[in-house]
Amino acid sequence: MSLLKPSKVLVSCNNLFFYADASKKDVPEDIDIDMDAPETEKAAVAIQSQFRKFQKKKNDEKS
Repeated sequence: MSLLKPSKVLVSCNNLFFYADASKKDVPEDIDIDMDAPETEKAAVAIQSQFRKFQKKKNDEKS
């Protein structure tokens, strides 16, 4: 069974997120993230906070 790789991947750099071409050879195949590291938890909380603000703003504009 072969898995299809997406043509675009979400990449973050200096708290900016963008899509990159996954067919490039310089993209690492596997990223090892220490899920128990305090920095990982801080990053997750910051991302979730920004996403919630974005969703709230989006919903407020629809109203």
